[in-house]
Amino acid sequence: MADAGAGRVIRIGGATASFSDTALSVPQLLAGGRLDYLIFDYLAEGSMGIFGRMQAADPTAGYGTDFLTVHVGPYLHEIAAQGVKVVANAGGVNPAGLAAALERMIGEAGLSLTVAYVDGDDLRPWVDELRAAGHRDMFTDAPFPENIISANAYLGAFPIAAALAKGADIVVTGRVVDSAVVLGPLVHEFGWGHDDLDLLAAGTLAGHLLECGAQVTGGTFTDWRDVPDWANIGFPIGECRADGSVVITKPEGTGGLVSVGTVAEQLLYEVSDPADYIVADVRCDFSEVKLEQIGKDRVRVTGARGRAPTDSYKVCVTFDGGWRSIAYQPIIGEDAAEKAARQAEALFARGRALLRARNLPDFSLTDMVMIGGEASFGAHGQQGQTRELICKLVVDHPDQQGAQIFAREQWAGISGMSVGTSINLATHVLPMTGTFLFLVDKQTVASRMTFAGVTQDVAVAAGEPIATGTPAVDVAPMAPAEPGTVAVDLVRLAWARSGDKGHLFNVAVIARQPEYLPYLRAALTPQGVAEWYRHLGPDGEWPDGQPPRVDHYDVPGFHALNFVIRDALAGGINASTRLDPAAKGMAQMLLRFPIPVPAALAAELGGAASSEKGNGNG
Repeated sequence: MADAGAGRVIRIGGATASFSDTALSVPQLLAGGRLDYLIFDYLAEGSMGIFGRMQAADPTAGYGTDFLTVHVGPYLHEIAAQGVKVVANAGGVNPAGLAAALERMIGEAGLSLTVAYVDGDDLRPWVDELRAAGHRDMFTDAPFPENIISANAYLGAFPIAAALAKGADIVVTGRVVDSAVVLGPLVHEFGWGHDDLDLLAAGTLAGHLLECGAQVTGGTFTDWRDVPDWANIGFPIGECRADGSVVITKPEGTGGLVSVGTVAEQLLYEVSDPADYIVADVRCDFSEVKLEQIGKDRVRVTGARGRAPTDSYKVCVTFDGGWRSIAYQPIIGEDAAEKAARQAEALFARGRALLRARNLPDFSLTDMVMIGGEASFGAHGQQGQTRELICKLVVDHPDQQGAQIFAREQWAGISGMSVGTSINLATHVLPMTGTFLFLVDKQTVASRMTFAGVTQDVAVAAGEPIATGTPAVDVAPMAPAEPGTVAVDLVRLAWARSGDKGHLFNVAVIARQPEYLPYLRAALTPQGVAEWYRHLGPDGEWPDGQPPRVDHYDVPGFHALNFVIRDALAGGINASTRLDPAAKGMAQMLLRFPIPVPAALAAELGGAASSEKGNGNG
């Protein structure tokens, strides 16, 4: 095991959770972070399609321009003066183009900062071979698509480490796993090798906590009232050590909150099996991770374990999926939901008549989402007698003309249909981007780093084949409450966080106190959770009449449960028609889940569940 850097602390600041994140994070971290590294996460399944379309329109584009104009470019002098190194996956589908633009900007500023870029992830030149190989989507089993926009393998951290070893001050990459922007610097600083599996897992965990920016410092936290000063929320700093431990904190004098709860929520965000979190360089086991509050806004994280990586890279392909028209219609007055439903059906029918008149094919999808009527909560909503809502109308069509026909015609509702229809808030006609995910043999993908005009391949661990199969899942229904117990809302016992991954989403439930976990585990069976989310099936129903499949995982290290709800986010973040395609609010839907506890504990927590008080939460 590598022991370089024993006793040293490497301070890494996480500045962005997406390419559109705040402009305030970088000056805050440079002013109060005392940083060694500043890292940026720009990429997600949705953004790859955006960057791919940008490059299709302009071959010199395809990267995050905010990196130059908002996040790093304006602060190059300060970055150079402090000696802070920068690592970012802002290269999108054109990291070489971003590196060249950055070098020009550095030269114009009269600075001597050096730039390297990592690529090899772009598989577009081999799309025909990949299609011929018969790859199918790893979640939906769909065949390989046509009309490809982007195709990228998720590379690991070692090319970043190699660039830093050459002396690069700024490293920009294409598609790497999100956590690699932190693991790469740690591999470089501490001399970790491919066989230091526990350390690679620990560094991956540090990256997973830092790469979503303020989500670990109180952003999107269940107990949002406890988080001060959103306007000046502190961005995270990881104090990383050679033994793999990390302390999560933030700059002094900033808003936000770093607590066991905020860190635990981010730790399980967008995670499926916490004991088998797979990235390019290592398979991570986070199930026994320990979280310790060691001071105000300081949480120590230890206990990640690793094993050999797989022999494959995950690949994300985005493709042109036709056109979508979206309209947002305010409906005001008595029986607003009923009026909205009737108006939607009438407008869909009218649109179809216009398509037939022009010999155009039918819509490939129509959907109506009522915003403001708690439709997202299904049977557990508090719709009452909603008297105002926004009716979101969505149609998909293979051709732009078909989508535009509906976008124009839906305006007729304001004068020819429901009383109380007001001025349309927004109408969009936009190209649809589909997502296709599969695995590819690592040996077929080049992992490269370019510095000072010299490109070199970077060795990666060969890895081991991954076992396939469905994990065993407890399908026992929710047990009846024991005599003498009282049901309380889940939120009184736990924090919760959710996030999307393709066509599925996860919901993590973390006990506020270790002694609450048995009650949570007894009530939150996979079947009980599945029933709670039953309404998320296509058109509110599942083809076989059953609720969604739910996988359940225990996380004993910090007294948590993790649930993966399969096939409940139709279309994924790029194509879902729902109010919450990013699954940010799915955990919010679970907060009123009734958890039976002893009467004495219920009294201590404030009494019975809201559903037992007659508020309609079910």
